[in-house]
Amino acid sequence: MKVMRKLHAKRVVIKVGTSTLVYPDGSINLRAIDQLAFVISAMRHRGREVVLVSSGAIGVGLNYMGLKQRPKAIPEQQAIAAIGQTELISIYKERFAIYEQKIGQLLLTRDIFVYPKSHHNVLNTFEALLKQNVVPIVNENDTVAVDELDHETKFGDNDQLSAIVATNIGADLLIMLSDIDGFYDGNPNADAQAQLLAHIEKVDQHTYELAGGSGSRFGTGGMVTKLKAAERMIDAHGQMILANGADPSVIFQILAGEPVGTLFG
Repeated sequence: MKVMRKLHAKRVVIKVGTSTLVYPDGSINLRAIDQLAFVISAMRHRGREVVLVSSGAIGVGLNYMGLKQRPKAIPEQQAIAAIGQTELISIYKERFAIYEQKIGQLLLTRDIFVYPKSHHNVLNTFEALLKQNVVPIVNENDTVAVDELDHETKFGDNDQLSAIVATNIGADLLIMLSDIDGFYDGNPNADAQAQLLAHIEKVDQHTYELAGGSGSRFGTGGMVTKLKAAERMIDAHGQMILANGADPSVIFQILAGEPVGTLFG
């Protein structure tokens, strides 16, 4: 018998990774994007407030330019991000329009949340968009973000960005869609006995140790960043669910309280 979850989900942030939006061969997964637009539109029409944090600008940019490899030089990467972000938001606009849902784009850098005036302004923008029944689509502004000691503007990854956005706008729930079914007590790719953990109430040192450390696929840029996001949500008295985003309609199951993925908090 399945134990149904009790979730608070009036205001929800959904984070979708590149693996959901772009196939391994680099082509754009239009089916997944359409499903995502359908699910979020249905959520909005049922009265939920939804913010989408979307990765994928560089992946979409590479596909648009017919490139197989990500360029190494930072200016070239930023140029690809600029091209890809334009194409990505165009696809989102097209797909959301099918379901009569309006969207708005916010490209953010970390310093926006550091400086009081810009922090106040961006929160007002989020509130105004949500009040007007518009879905904000958020990404890091990769074309200008830098990581210097005296002017840190990078979030580091969109896992952190989604948690920062969620906690700042007072979201009840962060749904993080990735290429893994949830959080395991081992590496499921290497250990057939690894078990999916359905519920983690607190992220502590033991939890990070289970993630495998910074040298593995589940380390920095992988599971560790997701744990940091979960820890941020728990500290803000919110909840986070990590689930596989191969089929974005899984969000319906999550909101229905079905035990999908891993619940943090």
